[in-house]
Amino acid sequence: MNPKIFYPAAALIALLMIALSFVWPQGLGQRSPAPFGHAIEKPDYYRMVRERDARRQKQEEDRARNDKMTADRQAAEASENASAGVFASDAP
Repeated sequence: MNPKIFYPAAALIALLMIALSFVWPQGLGQRSPAPFGHAIEKPDYYRMVRERDARRQKQEEDRARNDKMTADRQAAEASENASAGVFASDAP
């Protein structure tokens, strides 16, 4: 084969293979880097589970805060009733 054809063709094939290696997914199912591939995103299922867990945690925090407020209110009413009862017995 004529070297004037072979070497430029080999160089062109080498450059094309290098360009293909930048675009082709790397490894087992991994996406190519940012300029050529897409950003890796978690599947919607994992986002749904994370949001569900955050929602449950917020509900538990709200429930605990409401229970504490109810207990504080009941304690305040009990102390008012106890102090009102003491003053009512002192009245003539």
